[in-house]
Amino acid sequence: MTKKELSQLLWLNREIAEEKRKLAELEVAAAGSTAKITGLPHVTGAHDKVGDLAILIAEQRDLIDLKVRQSVIEYNRLNRYINGIEDAQMRMILSLRYVNGLSWQQVAFAIGESDESYPRRKHNEFLRKSESAENAE
Repeated sequence: MTKKELSQLLWLNREIAEEKRKLAELEVAAAGSTAKITGLPHVTGAHDKVGDLAILIAEQRDLIDLKVRQSVIEYNRLNRYINGIEDAQMRMILSLRYVNGLSWQQVAFAIGESDESYPRRKHNEFLRKSESAENAE
């Protein structure tokens, strides 16, 4: 598995957080606040602002639900891959980094190291060996 594939759960979770932020903006706007909603087209003339916002809120919730379902699928795929790794320390490094979303420094501390370069180096060596093995097949 590549670093990009391993990172998909992390990026999906960041997308979900951003979509939830947008939903909160819409809900504030629908409640009658004067909050500015970013990313929406500006429409002039007569229109049903409340109805438009209700539609946008429903669509935003659907989008969040879809991304959450994708995240669950990715979480399961990632855990299956990690659990298939023989090296317990590497399983922990990958899980802390890609499932829990920790920084390299946080991963280092969690595995009893003080230098973030240790887990990063182990990770990079593991990925190189894995990709070499996949290419040899």
